[in-house]
Amino acid sequence: MYVIIAKIKMQAEHREAFIESMLDDARGSVKDELGCYQFDVVQDNSDPNTIYLYEVYKDEAAFNAHTQAPHYLRWRNTVKDWFDGPTVAGRCTNIFPEDSRWKK
Repeated sequence: MYVIIAKIKMQAEHREAFIESMLDDARGSVKDELGCYQFDVVQDNSDPNTIYLYEVYKDEAAFNAHTQAPHYLRWRNTVKDWFDGPTVAGRCTNIFPEDSRWKK
């Protein structure tokens, strides 16, 4: 599996709209992308303007396909001016649970 872990800071005045758009992307990812196994969006308890993403894809090709999906492009274009600093993202390899245990 190919895993993305990202930390995103958004501008406070756009928080609700940013999260709404992020959830549209997350829902579209797990619903419409065969290679997306999980897409979690969590909000930091101490800073509500920070969210974390945990995304699991079959492989890097599935992630690359995600970045071309209509819901992703809609999200990217909607929120492009609402970030409060750079996104910090890690590209990871899953260790546990074993890849064979992931189900779509």
